[in-house]
Amino acid sequence: MGNLKDKLLARKATLGVIGLGYVGLPLAVEKAKAGFRVIGFDVQKEKVDMVNAGHNYIGDVVNEDLKTLVENGRLSATSDFAEAASCDCVCICVPTPLDAHQQPDISYVRSSTESIAPYVHKDMLVVLESTTYPGTTEELVKPILETSGLKCGKDFYLAFSPERVDPGNLIYKTKNTPKVVGGCTPECTEVAAAMYETVLEAPVYKVSSPAIAEMEKILENTYRNVNIGLINELAILCDRMGIDIWEVVDAAKSKPYGFQAFYPGPGLGGHCIPLDPYYLSWKAREYGFHTSMIEASMMVNDRMPEYCVDRAGRILNAVQKSVNGSKFLVLGVAYKQDIDDYRESPAISVIQELLKRGAQVEYYDPWVPKFRKGALTMESIPALTPEAVKNADLVMVTAAHTNVDYELVQRHARLVFDTKNAMKNVACRDNIEVL
Repeated sequence: MGNLKDKLLARKATLGVIGLGYVGLPLAVEKAKAGFRVIGFDVQKEKVDMVNAGHNYIGDVVNEDLKTLVENGRLSATSDFAEAASCDCVCICVPTPLDAHQQPDISYVRSSTESIAPYVHKDMLVVLESTTYPGTTEELVKPILETSGLKCGKDFYLAFSPERVDPGNLIYKTKNTPKVVGGCTPECTEVAAAMYETVLEAPVYKVSSPAIAEMEKILENTYRNVNIGLINELAILCDRMGIDIWEVVDAAKSKPYGFQAFYPGPGLGGHCIPLDPYYLSWKAREYGFHTSMIEASMMVNDRMPEYCVDRAGRILNAVQKSVNGSKFLVLGVAYKQDIDDYRESPAISVIQELLKRGAQVEYYDPWVPKFRKGALTMESIPALTPEAVKNADLVMVTAAHTNVDYELVQRHARLVFDTKNAMKNVACRDNIEVL
């Protein structure tokens, strides 16, 4: 081995990205914009066809960037993993969900690795970016790649570099977010870092092993999970005490040190924060260790959708109505504001709980015109009209989208339960209750 770093620095290497979703496609685009020839791999033919046609489907990718890169031959997509043989570097950016038993499902990582193993060649770099439990790179990915007959650190490079994608973030994108890299050997780390340094404008932070990088990613999201669990539990307590939790947080964040503001809501959503603590807890049991604080926060966050429905029931009870048979208008099913991503959205869990209790439910979300979760498929009402608001016994705000007319909601709603404090600037609040 020896000349891959030089090829990367000269931008003469061909780079592959497996998984063309929220993580992979923005990464592939940035690599191509940096001057590399990039091949995207995905088992979903629809995504492959859209990329090859220059049609964007990810909010964080600029439409013109994708179209221009495809037209210039810098970026193409395929479902044929044999093309990995022509790649000098392959990044694996596939989902790592939980299975039906809340256990880590790393089948996508395994199948992706198995798909490229026959095409691994000398002086090739493989980087796993999918969030997973510490040990995955060295215990799962490495042995599969070595079935090629080549040895990690001797014939090819292997590293872990956790994705840090925050959909909808207007400041930090793939290009300017710092990257953490941990290789199986110091040379693996150096080569992987060189690849990212040629692509990104942000610094690359090198750590001593893949396990450090894997645990670092778990720490990032578990930190947020625990703190959100804390504030959600305090929100429940403050409700019983008749205290406004939102005003409490605003007061606390006036302190210039020692406090970071987190806010309550109907639960956790997205591709990382609700899932990563489960990966850590699962791996910890291998060592006879129970992550008690983490698991407690997970339980608090997991029960928030049900708690919000209970609160909604109390609001209706005050006007002699029950959840059963009442009409609900849910505002927002995306897992966070101003994006079209509804993965693990707590708003959908709220809807499912309402339906289970006999409620009639409609939703409005300008970002998510329709969604499917298991057997449940729903479409947004086409517009947020005074009639649609008046028709609801209770309006529930479950995502704080900024392109919603909350003044209209307040004027025409009988009752509002705002779980995100999205209506904080509405002057008249007589019919609004906040989580």
